[in-house]
Amino acid sequence: MNTISKIFTAILFLVLINPVIFSQDKAQKIDVLVNKYYDYGQFNGSVLVSENGKILLEKGYGFANIEWKNPNRPDTKFRLGSITKQFTAMLIMQLAEHGKINLDGKVSDYLPYYRKDIGDKVTVHNLLTHTSGIPNLTNDPELMQKMIRNPIGVKELVMNYCSSDLEFEPGSKFNYSNSGYIILGAIIEEISGKKYENLLSENILTPLNMTGTGYDHTSAIIENRASGYDKSIDGFTNTRYMDMSIPFSAGSLYSSADDLFKWDQALYTEKIISKESKEKMFTPFLDNYGYGWHIEDINIGDVKKKIITHSGGIFGFNTIITRFPEDNNCIILLNNFSSGNLDGLSSGISKILYDQEYSMPKRSITEILNKTILTKGMSEAADEFNALKNNQKDYYIDEGEINQLGYNLVNEYKIDEAIEVFKLNVEAFPNSSNVYDSLGEAYMNKGETELAILNYKKSIELNPKNESGIRALSKLQNK
Repeated sequence: MNTISKIFTAILFLVLINPVIFSQDKAQKIDVLVNKYYDYGQFNGSVLVSENGKILLEKGYGFANIEWKNPNRPDTKFRLGSITKQFTAMLIMQLAEHGKINLDGKVSDYLPYYRKDIGDKVTVHNLLTHTSGIPNLTNDPELMQKMIRNPIGVKELVMNYCSSDLEFEPGSKFNYSNSGYIILGAIIEEISGKKYENLLSENILTPLNMTGTGYDHTSAIIENRASGYDKSIDGFTNTRYMDMSIPFSAGSLYSSADDLFKWDQALYTEKIISKESKEKMFTPFLDNYGYGWHIEDINIGDVKKKIITHSGGIFGFNTIITRFPEDNNCIILLNNFSSGNLDGLSSGISKILYDQEYSMPKRSITEILNKTILTKGMSEAADEFNALKNNQKDYYIDEGEINQLGYNLVNEYKIDEAIEVFKLNVEAFPNSSNVYDSLGEAYMNKGETELAILNYKKSIELNPKNESGIRALSKLQNK
């Protein structure tokens, strides 16, 4: 082989392997980023990232069950919360394609038992786009506090909790409403004559071989199902119980990262729905919401991209799927605790995908404060807090987290430490009404009336609508 041939061969070799090198580099950067979020207690779950339709990274982080130390994996099954809505919207579009439902049809056309004064006004399109005006049932304190553990039938759920008076004229505003998607599930059952979960399996899950996805009945034995947790500055606790008949077609599905990738890829095809119907689904209406998806153009550093995305949150879990349809890229994050910084993590991964500068997560100062109080005492904790609070490069300070720590100490009868923590919050957020209210309450609990009055007055000065503070101040002054 002559010299020119050797040079040509070397160049060709570099051209062929460069994409692989770049992909490996991106995957490594994403893995380092996710591990940092995990180390800081801001993520615990499964991640799948694809580029150009090919999986770049799929991996589990932390534990699916903390008690038994069972690790999260790409096939671990998580409750999806509101990611369920895109599947409900797909079933509606399939029924529309077959002429069984009209998107401009009224609720009364399909649910004869629904209250007619509202049903005659609200269309299927209104339900799909959260423009119905029907109040969100998850804002109902009776349901969320008293009834959440009790199984409930679809008709009873719709009649008792999704039939309140309209908040606005249908079509005039956007207001996210789980009630609307529960009504859509009821319509699906009424039209098809089948249970929602059965039609979902027949029309979507089985054709796409999504064997790791289904309706999450708590009583069912589901292999590789993650446990759900709540996380506070003190660590993890098991989440509250919810009967999954309550979220129904608005939030009751489970799935895995690798199954949701099958779903993502199917949406580029016409295997389960036509191109025309997909275009309707992915057309943004008010507040950039389509049918079960948010659709908008965003800036990723210097790059402008169209994204199709939806997040989900339900007791013990939070989730997000973000699709970049122009490039066939996808980010799937499934987290088995109910807080976590998925938006920050998703944004960082997006920037890596598009070769933009990205930032590592910051550590919570409040968690460090809590540990130092327990191990070294309040005085050293306050000194450490004051030393770290100006380091905004590596740490973040959150008013709500500090307040929570203060109330944790109150509940542990450590009132002096609680007062010192609330005072740190006042120093950090001097223009917040709530921090003075909390400090006033702590002084009141200790019996220091003058200091309590002083702080309640400051709280009300900053927020004249602080009704609880006004009542507390009145009681103190009347004493």
